[in-house]
Amino acid sequence: MEMPRRPINFVPSTSGEILKLGHITCRIMEDGSRTGDFPPTTIFPQVLIVPDNRIGSAEFTLPPNTAGPPAHWHEMHDETFLVTQGVVRFHAPDGAYHDAHVGDYVTVPIRAPHTFSNPFDQEARFFNTYTPAFYIDYFKILAQISKSDEKMSKEKNVEVMSRFATMPAKPMLEEQAKGK
Repeated sequence: MEMPRRPINFVPSTSGEILKLGHITCRIMEDGSRTGDFPPTTIFPQVLIVPDNRIGSAEFTLPPNTAGPPAHWHEMHDETFLVTQGVVRFHAPDGAYHDAHVGDYVTVPIRAPHTFSNPFDQEARFFNTYTPAFYIDYFKILAQISKSDEKMSKEKNVEVMSRFATMPAKPMLEEQAKGK
């Protein structure tokens, strides 16, 4: 299967639609217009209509100089990332990347190849959402593997991802292996 070339969406901390709600300021970073839009080549079209588990969320803490997961794309869920501490690097195909700082927001729609890392000397955190929410179980499985004697290799990680309609972005994995 050829890797798709759908772009990820980057919302800098100085942009987004600003709404004043009395004393409250609301910054709309994703109104849904950049997610969904299932292409006719979607691999798993039979599972796109999900009546429940519409959104899941988690906070991640990345120690300094830490790689993220193997590069991948999702066939069944969209993700969002809000950086709350430090800087997180979001990687895209062909060596492209965005260094997202506190307040920056990244939307990763279905079929947008990506990964993230913290190549910096300070701890980083981000708030992450998934819609639908089934991908949370991927993290539960990784936690079980981490508690066991089984080694968490990139191959094992990719195998677990595949259970959740998540495909390896092979050209990006090759770039990662070469240290690009």
